[in-house]
Amino acid sequence: MSDPTPTRVLVTGAGGPAGIAVLRSLARRPDVELLAADMDRYASGLYLVGAAARHLVRPGLAEDFVDDLVALCERERVDVLFSTVDVELPRLAAERKRLDAVGTTLAAPSLETLEVCLDKYALARRCADVLPTPRTALLGDTDPDSWDYPVIVKPRRGAGSRGVHLVEDAAALRALGRDEDILVQAHLPGDEYSVDTLADADGHVVAAVPRSRLRVDSGVSVAGATVADPELEETARRVAAAIGLVGVANVQLRRDADGRPALLEVNPRFPGAMPLTVAAGVDMPSLALDLALGRPLPSHVPFTELAVVRYLEDVFVAPADLVPSEAPR
Repeated sequence: MSDPTPTRVLVTGAGGPAGIAVLRSLARRPDVELLAADMDRYASGLYLVGAAARHLVRPGLAEDFVDDLVALCERERVDVLFSTVDVELPRLAAERKRLDAVGTTLAAPSLETLEVCLDKYALARRCADVLPTPRTALLGDTDPDSWDYPVIVKPRRGAGSRGVHLVEDAAALRALGRDEDILVQAHLPGDEYSVDTLADADGHVVAAVPRSRLRVDSGVSVAGATVADPELEETARRVAAAIGLVGVANVQLRRDADGRPALLEVNPRFPGAMPLTVAAGVDMPSLALDLALGRPLPSHVPFTELAVVRYLEDVFVAPADLVPSEAPR
């Protein structure tokens, strides 16, 4: 009897830590054939797969990005698509039926969930009555004299820590103007945590793995530890229910003045620090693949407490093996 045909999985954002984490996880599955894609020919994750499985794609904000990626999925007979890039996700989710039509399942939360998560103001409003959230307002719709300082100022939409900074007083906040795409948020004094969260097709949270962020570089945790804390896990479950999560998300929490976990934001995708969660016993990329394939998931996946420090790893290839600047269409 011949072996079953492997599931062909395409991972985009192969140059980022999240893409690499997904590729390394799924590479351990003998029933998976991996393909990798990125807009940059030097993306290191491209070189974790064979030469024929490396693909250049258009930037996520390009007008023809979706057309290009749907055509790639059809041409390469992709069964499941994992996007690890924030700007790609809502565009792909809006065209989920086009992907379905070429036989490709998008492993991502619903468009409605993505839109709420990627708009930090909408997220705060959605969750305000469900769990502790810091006071949040649009810069153009708030009185600088009404805040206790310092406050956090951040883009309404954006990834990582880009554009996030501390504002020390009302004069400095007033000087920022009235930009409606900027948020003002109360600064919470406690420790910050990320909770990697996976919900099944019914919205039941299969795993919630809190991680301390011991050192952060450009929004990515480069040293951390998993933390067994039922309060953090339960808070993440409440967030998942509030946003209708199906699939993977990263819930960022910080303790408030009363020591309660309060919501900062939700990244509705795999985080860059996913290898720690995998090593601690919860292989979320593999579980998410089973979810995308309609396979049943366990009701609960436990984890162990584990610490990690991260380092730069080199991938060596012959110059002739670099992906061409213009990949064949």
